[in-house]
Amino acid sequence: MNKPMSTEVASPAPIKTPDTLVILFWVAIALTVLSFVVPMGSFSVEETADGSRQVALDSFELAPGGPPGTPIFSADAETTGFLNAPFEGYTSGGRTGGAVAIIAFLIVIGGAFGIIMQSGCVDRGIRALIGRTEKDPTVILPVLFFMFSLGGAVFGMSEENIAFVLLLAPIVVRLGFDSITAVLITFVASRIGFATSWMNPFNVAIAQGIAEVPMLSGAPLRMTMWVVFTAVGMAFTIWYARRVRARPEHSIVYASDAVFRDDSGVREREQARFSGRDITALLIVLAGIGWVIWGVTVHQFYIAEIASQFFAMGLAVALLYLLPGENRMAANDQAAAFRKGVVTLMPAVIVVGLANALIALLGGTDPEQPAVMNTILFAMASVLGHVPEMVSAWLMFLVQGIINFFVPSGSGQAALTMPLMAPLGDLVGVSRQVTVLAFQLGDSLTNLIIPTSATLMGVLGAARIDWAVWARFILPLLGVLVVLALGFIGIAVAIGYQ
Repeated sequence: MNKPMSTEVASPAPIKTPDTLVILFWVAIALTVLSFVVPMGSFSVEETADGSRQVALDSFELAPGGPPGTPIFSADAETTGFLNAPFEGYTSGGRTGGAVAIIAFLIVIGGAFGIIMQSGCVDRGIRALIGRTEKDPTVILPVLFFMFSLGGAVFGMSEENIAFVLLLAPIVVRLGFDSITAVLITFVASRIGFATSWMNPFNVAIAQGIAEVPMLSGAPLRMTMWVVFTAVGMAFTIWYARRVRARPEHSIVYASDAVFRDDSGVREREQARFSGRDITALLIVLAGIGWVIWGVTVHQFYIAEIASQFFAMGLAVALLYLLPGENRMAANDQAAAFRKGVVTLMPAVIVVGLANALIALLGGTDPEQPAVMNTILFAMASVLGHVPEMVSAWLMFLVQGIINFFVPSGSGQAALTMPLMAPLGDLVGVSRQVTVLAFQLGDSLTNLIIPTSATLMGVLGAARIDWAVWARFILPLLGVLVVLALGFIGIAVAIGYQ
């Protein structure tokens, strides 16, 4: 007996965005091909009155012999072959800079914060704060927004937001808001802090290190920017939350929030007590952050010293939770938390090394040594050199935002783009501090909407929000933030931000 023909039309398979490593591989192939087309070139470097070194655009010269061509494999230490590039990328630099220092920095930082987050002191502190404001829950929203924005600014809070959304979404919905409010006070707040930070070790510190700008310099403008962006985001969040609480059924995620309204495990999770040990741990973290700021501003601490300070912070919290009492963490649990924190940052570590491999394929970033990179920089500078300095800086911001779609890792994008953007800024008259500013804003703000951001998709999954619904909601706020970003970049150019 013949079966009736089905009238259902199979839905097309979703288009998958290529993994960052796949993108880097094809970029490496493209750069290898490019080396057979583009000749090498070099610049002269002049010393300015203040002792800094400045690349002279009009000093560019092509090296004799035509395009160098990248070999598949090279046994010559002076030449980087395609198969040699990953090793060269991971071993470039040293204790004070380059891939080696950045990778070590990420590993130490990741492990330290792995212990701090696993201790639960931050989770329990937030629950205790919410518990004190049940009569008028709206007043807690700006406090939480401020805390998460500060977390993004100080230590680059990112992936942790997934856990916080899982924790807070049921509580926030039960208080009369919706899951979008939970995402606003956690993920959006931390991304705003991340984008406008003056000391974030995962984007500002790394980008300034690569750009050879004094570590954590230029803080006053960035702090002002953080205050403005945070105030705007906070005002939007309060306006939206009050609107939802007045008519919860009008929320665009009201149907999907049913799972949180019916969550029987919320009250059980809220029973964990915020102890004196937790208060002490949070004070240790605050003291450690103050120590980092003091070390950088007074003693010019750099990557190695800052990593050691964050490690000391994590070690102090670990020792505190080894003591007998409530919420104690066993030594083995702490070791597992350290490893988990490191593993969380391993994707960034991998990208940092491979991004440096791309630079090696182009001959490196020394402007005085013949390299394909220098020729590319000269071509880009020749185009940007015909537009005003402010327009060049704005274009850098837009380019970073586009690149972030393909490389959503902040540290990975810094490693990939700053070796190109920093000297390009020199050539077109944009200071390296402005170049770093354009990077951090372009890199971070687009993470609020791009579907290639694993953190965003993880947060939306935890909140049960469809990406298309979220994109439609966040687009107006993102537009306002982009206008603010362009405004601050313009101010930075106008005041000669250094």
